Amino acid sequence: MKVKVNSDACIGCGACAAICDSVFEINDEGLSNVIVDTVDDANIDDVKEAIESCPTGAIEEE
Repeated sequence: MKVKVNSDACIGCGACAAICDSVFEINDEGLSNVIVDTVDDANIDDVKEAIESCPTGAIEEE
């Protein structure tokens, strides 16, 4: 599974990083970044939770 963050939609609330900090981080601009190329199987459920929790729908599966 691969994911990306639409930086135009991201508001930097940090929910994704709080849910799955091994996949998401908040960058110097205050927005979310994906920090892995491919999501490990062990993190898939957390990433799906992060996708559902994003208030702006900025996280997308590729």
